[in-house]
Amino acid sequence: MVRLWSSNAAPTGAYRVTEPAMPLAARVPWGVAALLLATGDALAARFGSVAVRGEISGWTRASSGHCYFSLKDADGAQALLRCAMFRRAAALLDFAPADGQQVELRGRLGVYESRGELQLIVEALQRVGVGSLYEEFLRRRNRLAAEGLFDAARKRPLPAFPRLLGVVTSPGAAALRDVLTALQRRAPQVGVVIYPTLVQGAEAPAQIEAALRLAGQRGEVDALLLVRGGGSLEDLWSFNDERVVRAIAACPLPVVCGVGHETDLTLADLAADLRAATPTAAAELAAPALAELLAQLQARQAALQVAAERMLQARAQRLDTLALRLGQPARSLAGQGQRLIDTAARLSRALRQQQQAELEACRALAQRLGRGAARQLESQAHGLEAAALRLQAHDPHRVLQRGYAWIEAADGRPVVSALALRPGQAVRAVWADGHAQAQVLSVQALTPSL
Repeated sequence: MVRLWSSNAAPTGAYRVTEPAMPLAARVPWGVAALLLATGDALAARFGSVAVRGEISGWTRASSGHCYFSLKDADGAQALLRCAMFRRAAALLDFAPADGQQVELRGRLGVYESRGELQLIVEALQRVGVGSLYEEFLRRRNRLAAEGLFDAARKRPLPAFPRLLGVVTSPGAAALRDVLTALQRRAPQVGVVIYPTLVQGAEAPAQIEAALRLAGQRGEVDALLLVRGGGSLEDLWSFNDERVVRAIAACPLPVVCGVGHETDLTLADLAADLRAATPTAAAELAAPALAELLAQLQARQAALQVAAERMLQARAQRLDTLALRLGQPARSLAGQGQRLIDTAARLSRALRQQQQAELEACRALAQRLGRGAARQLESQAHGLEAAALRLQAHDPHRVLQRGYAWIEAADGRPVVSALALRPGQAVRAVWADGHAQAQVLSVQALTPSL
């Protein structure tokens, strides 16, 4: 039986162990290697070959072909068993193991002497289902995908020439050092603003969300890098949190997500505008290499120089052609003067011809006008004669000369009807050769004849 107790004399956090009295032989000290070897033998004798069911965590395959991982209970119990699967057994696998998968394995317990850790040497591995954590990952992915948070249409392009990049990660993380090293090596012209946050643990999702929101509100960088190093599904679980996914989708800045290694996939990767395999790859994708930019500038400078030289050569050739076309200036000027003289002569002849034509036209018009006026005057004279004849025919004096007379009242108005007279009225009778005063004795109307 072992008891733990604290002593006031012992440093804080130190404990002293007391044991029951044991025989002297049992208290002979062990060597470390000997004790671990004896413990391994005891485990092998006690358990032999065992079968275990659990969920894979932290699966890795070494270049030698050996595989290493941990096994945990699918119900989330705080228990972890280190496992090693050598190349010969790994070659017999009929599936690709990954974090979150629920498996059943068979092997033997032992002690890894270099670290003094309990480990299970796996001889056979069989998949029996998907772990609860991975099932939750699939459920969240399907639900958020249905909302359109992972649609390719909402992905934004990264700025071609960023001035400042924001890095959302832990200040002490290796991922930050990888990003800064890559940018210093590849794009030293790009500045960096760090938005510190936890990247693992229960408080990490809220801090990542706050860092993304702060970066979007400040708007001082051209793009954001959300980075973290590799780890198990549990280690990267903060980047599967729904708050982080929605914060990435709502961020007004383009987001590059470089979480874990190339085989790791999180919901943050799906929501980001661009997924990078590693933090270093995220830095390389977000910032163009200075050497490449300089090479492009040099290529464009060379192309502009060639184009300018070609243009100058073309202009020089054109200038030579124009100089040849000019020839002797005096001869050219003499030719131009002769052409001016010829043009002036043609213009003078044309003016004279035009004036002569207009004069002939005026003469013809005058003749036509004279003939027309004579005809019009003759026609008007005939009309006057006819009017005079008609006027003479209607002259009342000519009627009186035929023996007629007209009667007019005392005021000189003609009496045109007998009914206008009254008996006793004084009238005047006018003949062609004189007139007489008369008095109306009676008035008698004529009866119209049938």
